[in-house]
Amino acid sequence: MQFSRKIRLRPAEIEQEGLYGHCLQFYGQPPIQNISLAQFEQLAVDRLKLLKTVESLGVTFVKMSEQYQNKLRAEMAGLNFPVRADAPLQGSTEYEKRQKDHISHFILRLAYCQTEELRRWFIQQEMDLFRYRFTQLLSKQKSEFLHRNSLQYHTIEDADKKALMDKLVHSSYGSSGCSVEQQDFYKVPFQDALDLVRSRKVFLKAGYAYIPHQDIVTIVLNDFRTRLSKALALTARSLPAVQSDERLQPLLTHLSHAYVGQDYSIQKSVGKVSLEQIDSLSVRSFPPCMRHLHEALRENHHLRHGGRMQYGLFLKGVGLTLDQALQFWRSEFIRGKVDHDKFDKAYSYSIRHMFGKEGKRTDYTPYSCVKVILSNAPSQGDHHGCPFRHSDPELLKQRLQAYKVSPSGITQVLELVMGMHFQLACQKYFELTHNVEDAGFSLNHPNQYFVESQRLLTGGRELKREAEAPQRGQGPPAVKAASALPEHPSTSTEVAEDLDSFFQED
Repeated sequence: MQFSRKIRLRPAEIEQEGLYGHCLQFYGQPPIQNISLAQFEQLAVDRLKLLKTVESLGVTFVKMSEQYQNKLRAEMAGLNFPVRADAPLQGSTEYEKRQKDHISHFILRLAYCQTEELRRWFIQQEMDLFRYRFTQLLSKQKSEFLHRNSLQYHTIEDADKKALMDKLVHSSYGSSGCSVEQQDFYKVPFQDALDLVRSRKVFLKAGYAYIPHQDIVTIVLNDFRTRLSKALALTARSLPAVQSDERLQPLLTHLSHAYVGQDYSIQKSVGKVSLEQIDSLSVRSFPPCMRHLHEALRENHHLRHGGRMQYGLFLKGVGLTLDQALQFWRSEFIRGKVDHDKFDKAYSYSIRHMFGKEGKRTDYTPYSCVKVILSNAPSQGDHHGCPFRHSDPELLKQRLQAYKVSPSGITQVLELVMGMHFQLACQKYFELTHNVEDAGFSLNHPNQYFVESQRLLTGGRELKREAEAPQRGQGPPAVKAASALPEHPSTSTEVAEDLDSFFQED
């Protein structure tokens, strides 16, 4: 792809009759449009939000259930992706939606082709999204899609259905004589339907499998997986040429582990949390990662640099002011082996730096779940990280028992952990401890957990502001937060490393 400030399209009549003539595609032809770097970034973020939703819904609900479909349809509509299979292409915004779907898929291909783990995740979410969209097609649209993609699967005639009625009824799950007459059956070479043949779900005759219309998606999905897997392998081989572009490389690297939710460096609740409230809030509204850090700090009167960064930035996002943070950390550390002088020399500068009052004066952002899970894994003596990702299952079970989670709830959480759905395990913990069946949000950030918990527990009322003296030396208000994907990711990385250097002393 080439990049410029404006999108320049090929003639609409060529594009509409060709690539975007159908609402669904196999993404076999790369986009040729010119887009700006800002558009590149926004398209990627929207696609990533959609795939994260697909992943979350796939674990929370039965795939293709009514709830699953309704929530996915709403997310697609909100992000301006194609929703209606029968939407006219002429004289509407459908063309732009299909174009967005096409380009954003290829952008994430670049980001998610880099490792085998990333490729597996991308393929699975794209397949689930494709399955949903294919099942929304009418029978005529399905046939048109198969024809467009050279999948020579034809529906059998009514006369053939009547002749094979008994065979089709007994070999097709959930089919009766009435349903056989009402639905289409596809005649497919048996080697293209090995999964259905293996599970004995179809009728075989003369080397062909007779597949009911609700199962043809299985055949199409296998084809889609094969094509996408090959395409990702080819993209990975070509990646060095793309990585040579210094504008794209930081973006693509960041996208594969991007957090796309709210930026909690904007402190709307500054000063509304008192130091006396922290102990009770840690029990009621802190996510397990932060609750564990708080308990470790109270017990040991010290945290190593990874824990101080993770917990300190979280407290900043919760609403602690700089003066409160200094008082909090000082009062705890001097109860251990750190005296006032050592704290001021070794630790206070780093706290002021975290709040943007020293060094480059950058307003640092609390860690997202992705960052907690994937970066700086804890070692012996550390207490940071994600309990669902980094704790031994038996230790995690004991901790959940101590937090008064029911045995059945613990089983549900551990099942999600075993499936490597760590954020969903934390969301399930939220639902269990707040006595709600559906949290109503997709958990992506520890501070989001806190905000949603307080919204439930206080009925939407704000925390009472702590009465305290005006802060000294606070300087100007915090600068406007950066977007989820910074304009200059390399600079963001340098800043994070700069902050890291101030926390190295244990």
